[in-house]
Amino acid sequence: MRVALFQVASPDDESVVDRIQRVGAAITGESQLRQADLLVLPELWHVGYFAFDHYASAAETLTGPTVTAAKDWAKALGLFVHLGSVVEVDEQGRLYNTAMVVDPDGAIRATYRKVHVFGYGSREQELLTPGDAVTVTPVAGLPTGITTCYDLRFPELFRSMADAGAEMLAICSGWPAARLAHWRLFTSVRAVEQQSWLVACNAVGTQQGVALAGHSRIVDPWGEVIVEAGTDEGFTVAELDPTLPRRVRAEFPALADRRWPAVPIRVES
Repeated sequence: MRVALFQVASPDDESVVDRIQRVGAAITGESQLRQADLLVLPELWHVGYFAFDHYASAAETLTGPTVTAAKDWAKALGLFVHLGSVVEVDEQGRLYNTAMVVDPDGAIRATYRKVHVFGYGSREQELLTPGDAVTVTPVAGLPTGITTCYDLRFPELFRSMADAGAEMLAICSGWPAARLAHWRLFTSVRAVEQQSWLVACNAVGTQQGVALAGHSRIVDPWGEVIVEAGTDEGFTVAELDPTLPRRVRAEFPALADRRWPAVPIRVES
């Protein structure tokens, strides 16, 4: 299974329309994607995660311009596209940070509304409605859990995906450079905890004065980093063995040995 990560820059002086066109030209012109099974993009790359004042104007439904472009890319290249996420608006006017996977036929295979919206140094909690469901979907035959950025700090969500059968974890992100060490730590630990492949695509560049970390990476179920990008915009591609999670779980059955929540909780005074 070949996976490609496209870490995108979202400069403040570039319109959403221009960015979709630029990113689309890069994707359809990238020769490495001709043999890929999955392409993953960053969180809210269409508007820029930190462009909070533009969330409302950039919001779209699941038939909007960013989603439609992703469908076209998937069909043109014959691969799955994890769009990253977009600001989604529902019929009641509520906004969500919504990730989605489009299949090679151009159909939306799954959506995930970010459960843990960020508050520290962010207006996401003010502007967006949290999601309320875990998403696991087959991607090129591999059961895949979909999460977004800040979710990495909440291990319960990832364990829920493993319990639902996930063998790969796909994460889109707009993670700042100031917390790069945490990005590397959490992406490695979540892969090991769930004994799953983890593919994580982060944004690059600067948005509203905030430097993004880049360093998109793919981590195997043992915690080995298979590939890690730098801080420039571009594609990072790697081959994954889709049978590895099951083999690791059979060899070292940590998930099967879990006794929680059977063990009682005692709080001593």
